[in-house]
Amino acid sequence: MTAPGAGASGEDDLIARYFRPLATDPGAFGLVDDAALLNHSGDDLVVTTDAIVEGVHFLPDDPPDTIARKALRVNLSDLAAKGASPAGFVLTLALRDAADKWLAPFACALGEDAADFGCPVLGGDTVSTPGPLMISITAFGRVPPGKMVRRTGAKPGDRIAVTGTIGDAALGLRVLKGKIAGEGLDTSTRDFLIQRYRVPQPRNALGLAIREHANAAMDVSDGLAGDLTKLCVASGVSAAIGLAAVPLSAPTRALLAKGSADIEAALSGGDDYEVLCTVPENRWDSFVAAARKADVPVSAIGRIEAGAAAPRFLDAAGQPIMLKRLSYSHF
Repeated sequence: MTAPGAGASGEDDLIARYFRPLATDPGAFGLVDDAALLNHSGDDLVVTTDAIVEGVHFLPDDPPDTIARKALRVNLSDLAAKGASPAGFVLTLALRDAADKWLAPFACALGEDAADFGCPVLGGDTVSTPGPLMISITAFGRVPPGKMVRRTGAKPGDRIAVTGTIGDAALGLRVLKGKIAGEGLDTSTRDFLIQRYRVPQPRNALGLAIREHANAAMDVSDGLAGDLTKLCVASGVSAAIGLAAVPLSAPTRALLAKGSADIEAALSGGDDYEVLCTVPENRWDSFVAAARKADVPVSAIGRIEAGAAAPRFLDAAGQPIMLKRLSYSHF
């Protein structure tokens, strides 16, 4: 991103109006240069990138402020799972037009989240597209040398933990698409589920505890069942999950009880952006204490097992259930 000067283009004006005010970090140079400077102070730099696309990751009529928050927060969620502290991000916007009624609330919400999470905008690019709106963010985080938490460290005997609640966002999308309606869907339930879909809650407050206690971690973006499978494959282990232990919100439990959705939708629907991690037994109590101090809810849902078999999902009687679908697929 570059700010306007002599012969400024429409893109320059757009950047100066909406995004230059957000570029408060010295390394952003007020968005007047072609690159930014990120001082890593001897730490390892963690880099992650995610794009969200209209009609795939958000709906065309979603409010622009929620789109901005989701675009940044899905990347912050990745940093949290790696035990990294946010350091900054670059933004690419592909826009059909530059309407103030869309860009003003988008930029305002993005600036608020950047400040709240300590992740300043450092630069980026804006382009025009005749196709769907697309927002791509590359975020940077810091960890002490060699301390990034990977997917590959899970060990047999580790407890499997997940933050927050699972399945709300997937059901929120179903509500928006009219696939869940009718009796039992009161206004508060509807609003809660939709908000969970539109505005994830990244668990960056738990980053230090994950770094200090977890053997392996990743964020849950494509569905708990599928993402656990990915973690197990990366670590060369298996797992057993007790479905009764999977944390569900009261609205999700109510919809499952009424038959408006099933447990597979909650486990495989995606868009949770919670953290899935494995913690050794001898560190579990201290991990829970750290999570409590960070005010982040965590639940133990199973254990890592030896072997290369697919994870098992067990009902209340301890019997395995078969899931037709493990995760959301982008293709």
